[in-house]
Amino acid sequence: MPASSDHSELAPSLSAKIMANALLSADLLEALPDAVIAVDREGTIVQVNSQTQALFGYDRDELIGQKVEMLVPESFRQQHHHHRDNFARTPKTRRMGADLDLYGRCRNGSEFPVEISLSPILTDRGPFVLSAIRDISDRKRIAGELRRANEELHRRTTEQLGEYRSRLALIIDSSEDAILSKDLNGTITSWNKGAERIYGYTPEEVVGKHIALLIPADRPDEIPQILRKIARGERIDHHESVRVAKDGRRLDVFVSVSPLRNAAGDVVGASVIARDVTAQKRAEAQLRQSQKMEAIGRLAGGVAHDFNNLLLVISAYAELMLDSLGETDPLRRNVAEIIGASRRAADLTRQLLAFGRKQMQSLQILDLNAVIGEITGMLPRLIGEDIELEFVRGQDLGKVKADPMQIEQVLMNLAANARDAMPSGGRLTIETSTVRVEESYVQRHAIVPSGDYVLLTVTDSGQGIAPEHLAHIFEPFYTTKEAGKGTGLGLATVYGIVKQNGGFVWVYSELGLGTTFKVYLPQVQPLTTQVPIAKLAERSPRGSETLLLVEDEISVRLASSQFLTRNGYSVLEAGNGEEALRLSRAHAGTIELMITDVVMPKMGGPALAEWLADERPNMKVLFVSGYAENTVLRHGRVDVASRFLQKPFSGKMLARKVREILEESETRSLETISRGLRKAD
Repeated sequence: MPASSDHSELAPSLSAKIMANALLSADLLEALPDAVIAVDREGTIVQVNSQTQALFGYDRDELIGQKVEMLVPESFRQQHHHHRDNFARTPKTRRMGADLDLYGRCRNGSEFPVEISLSPILTDRGPFVLSAIRDISDRKRIAGELRRANEELHRRTTEQLGEYRSRLALIIDSSEDAILSKDLNGTITSWNKGAERIYGYTPEEVVGKHIALLIPADRPDEIPQILRKIARGERIDHHESVRVAKDGRRLDVFVSVSPLRNAAGDVVGASVIARDVTAQKRAEAQLRQSQKMEAIGRLAGGVAHDFNNLLLVISAYAELMLDSLGETDPLRRNVAEIIGASRRAADLTRQLLAFGRKQMQSLQILDLNAVIGEITGMLPRLIGEDIELEFVRGQDLGKVKADPMQIEQVLMNLAANARDAMPSGGRLTIETSTVRVEESYVQRHAIVPSGDYVLLTVTDSGQGIAPEHLAHIFEPFYTTKEAGKGTGLGLATVYGIVKQNGGFVWVYSELGLGTTFKVYLPQVQPLTTQVPIAKLAERSPRGSETLLLVEDEISVRLASSQFLTRNGYSVLEAGNGEEALRLSRAHAGTIELMITDVVMPKMGGPALAEWLADERPNMKVLFVSGYAENTVLRHGRVDVASRFLQKPFSGKMLARKVREILEESETRSLETISRGLRKAD
């Protein structure tokens, strides 16, 4: 039964919800034909697929959180612990077959033989073990019948051999695995239906041919080595290798090879049993890639958040310095360059935030044709006159829920990438369509979950992307361009935006034949009415009110306070929520507006707003943050369009936002926000 690795860095247990994000998506698990069980180092089941439920008779909820020993018969548990300990000492992918006499136990108490493939999966939360389990009752039965048939063949007369050979052929043909035989020269002598299904060749096409037709060109020594071992009477068990099907596909296989002996006991050939594990290997690779991208995204988002605070301080003090210089002062140009550079740096951090899926969104129900139609008017200036642009509008296109500015960013980045791939000109085609991804497609490709999508396809006729680069193109700062020709954030931004909107991006490319990007966005039902996104009004940045400024980054707090004070406000400064509470209670006068960071040590902005709702019900609030934290979005604590200011911002942007909130005709106080919070909770 499934082993569990004993790694000290793995946490003792994880909730099913965390495992759903951290191990393997349900769609990938369901694509595998076998029962799949994921366990932690304690042997606790953390995830299963529906095939597991069907095989063992338990519901998913009955398995999650239980010890995997519940699926092992009592008489085989000591053997199970032995295999578990061996795997813990050497955690590598291995297959344990029928020769080990492994058994599983159903809910009704019945026992059945199994074959298990174990794979160590290293995630950012530690290592786990993924067990693919197959019921081999039929194979055991077949093996028994094979033995009995062989015994009968030796006892029967020559006249009876034909009848039993026919039965043997039927038994072999019933196997899902490829079963074939070859002589000591490597010539194929028999070929079952399983081999025909896996490799695509009929018996007439391969019998009499050399086994090398199944071997990739990059493995020329494999067959000679196997034949030498077979000639010495050695067996080869569970050999992991690669084979080539008739249509050219490379297949990952587990191969077992045994010597064939004549009546005198001499080795005259070899029998081969091969299992296609391509789908399992692909799922494991996708898991590792998704985990890597998730970890990079968290790192990129965190770095961008910290840089936002630094850029805010730089730009704020530069603005203060610029305001203090005379119109003819030669230093004004230097300060203006600092401000410009900080804004360009802010653009880079926004791209990192998009990749990390932490960029602020103004979500709307969109007609993708209308959004793209507006953007295509600007694209010729971006891609150049030597590139022909075509926009093919999909008919009866479904709606998507997204930020139109982010959709524009996705298309502009893909167009810029296409332009760089066509230095001598070419053709750029943008297409939209409504697609239905069926379950059968998911099982074959394991890319996009089934459902209704709006598909954006961007195709260029450029140079194409080399295979060694395809696996890395969405990683931030990965670029094949010359130094100084790009930041390597364009496609990373596309990836982050698409994933933030619940979509998927797929790329196909061949050198010399161009590249196609397919962006799948979930289709949604259109709303009867749409609320327009509020826009900031141009108002005077000056005022005389009292403001409570709560910011844990001291440099950001000092810069913002100095700018607001210079514009006439009285500013009370606090470094966190608890300090702000004490400051508010000690201040006898009115505080018209609180400006607070969302995430701070000891007490964050949303919690602070709730505490002050009763004490200062008429005080309004403005939240600021480097990105939209999950606590903000999940509980609806912020009216994103009019109550939020994203870092980095300039002093003038802050002053305008402060005036806008202070001069609102409708009362938008902490009391109002508090009622909304309680209702949401």
